[in-house]
Amino acid sequence: MKGKGDEQMLVTKQEVPPATEVERPGRREMWAYGVGSFGIFAVWSLMSSFLTYYYTDVVGITAGAVGTLMLLARLFDGVTDLGMGSVVDKTKSKYGKARPWLLWLTIPLGIATVLLFSVPDIGATGAIIYAYVSYIGFVLIYTAVSIPYKTLLGVMTQHQHSRSISNIYAAVFILSGNLLVVAFTQPLAAAIGWSALAFIYGLLIVITLYITFFKVKERAATAAHKTEIEKVPVKIGFQALVKNKFWLIITLYCATFYTTIGLTQGAAMYYAQYIIGNVDYFPLIGIASALPMLIGVFFIKPFVRRWGKRNVAMTGALIFIIGQCIKLADPYSLLLFLSGHVLVGIGLMPAIALTFAMINDTIEYGEWKTGVRTEGLVNSGTSVGIKVGTGIGLALIGWLLGFGGYVGGSPEQSTLALQMILALNLYIPLALGLVKMILLYLFKVDHNYPDILADLQARKVEG
Repeated sequence: MKGKGDEQMLVTKQEVPPATEVERPGRREMWAYGVGSFGIFAVWSLMSSFLTYYYTDVVGITAGAVGTLMLLARLFDGVTDLGMGSVVDKTKSKYGKARPWLLWLTIPLGIATVLLFSVPDIGATGAIIYAYVSYIGFVLIYTAVSIPYKTLLGVMTQHQHSRSISNIYAAVFILSGNLLVVAFTQPLAAAIGWSALAFIYGLLIVITLYITFFKVKERAATAAHKTEIEKVPVKIGFQALVKNKFWLIITLYCATFYTTIGLTQGAAMYYAQYIIGNVDYFPLIGIASALPMLIGVFFIKPFVRRWGKRNVAMTGALIFIIGQCIKLADPYSLLLFLSGHVLVGIGLMPAIALTFAMINDTIEYGEWKTGVRTEGLVNSGTSVGIKVGTGIGLALIGWLLGFGGYVGGSPEQSTLALQMILALNLYIPLALGLVKMILLYLFKVDHNYPDILADLQARKVEG
């Protein structure tokens, strides 16, 4: 079957020789994996929600320059993602292939977080140079930690439902961290300053990722499997990756989804200040989406078991679209915006809870399709979509605000700037929601996954 088209019949379960039961992590270990998400994604939310505003309204960098910085750094970071994935696949240590990177680079990531929000008063040109150096440094170290962390989900187990549950547990911490960020960052920054606040977040990421390192075990990559991976040239690994149609679809989906996240989080501060009329409403806006996300993730498990990850994520995309339409009824109404934003949060939650599990499900499809298994490349390749999507979202904020003549810190903005703020918060996210629906419709790996896994196990028995 190796190398043949998708249309060829999979080996049925009756034809598969009895295979060894797939080893599953215990509940405590799955929660320990999730704990790492609290720190790593709280820092991500901090950067996505506040860095653009920090640069334009606190440091005083022009919006257009910030937009260009965001995109260039993310494009560069996306390229390094692929390299990091290959490095992870070839890493060999007593800790495994993914876990050692959490040990080595978590503290540097905490330091980079502090430096990111500590732009010194060295003039306009000096501030831009510092922003480029500190931001690119941050995203490079973040990549070197986040790729192994995501890969760890794929090597904890090959059991599909255990991956889903681990991802849901992680989502509890992701959404808790996001709620913490949107609710407390603005008032705390006003009280203790951005650098001190960044130090707190940096400390959080160190503590939480070390818990994951010490408590999680790698299982899916057996000794023979590691030897097989080491023999696969990088070129062959990339060729196998691009033949994985479901990986391509989920990568495009990640780019679209994280562009949406970049816009809905990064542009909300401007919406609160200039459309609603009071920047102090931002925590309320953040809580309106973050709290339903956190509550909803506790109820998602039975829906995933019954309908599958892809169908639940599609339902979420539809709810997101409805939420955006409610906002459009009266863009200047705080009540309608908050009501729509609650549905936006509910709609985003399934993707946050399930995307990384869906990514790792494409590992087995790729191995079945090509005979090459590369967990690191699958996760790092998809991470390119995540990084580029976030970069596009944050770049659009800077560029469209710059196009509208936005002046950072000014109490009044031009009519065109206000129109751009509306577009960033309402119209563009709505269009992206429709794109997400189409991509999820095409992502049909759930249906064949049990047969794919059974066939792979049969090959191992026969080999």
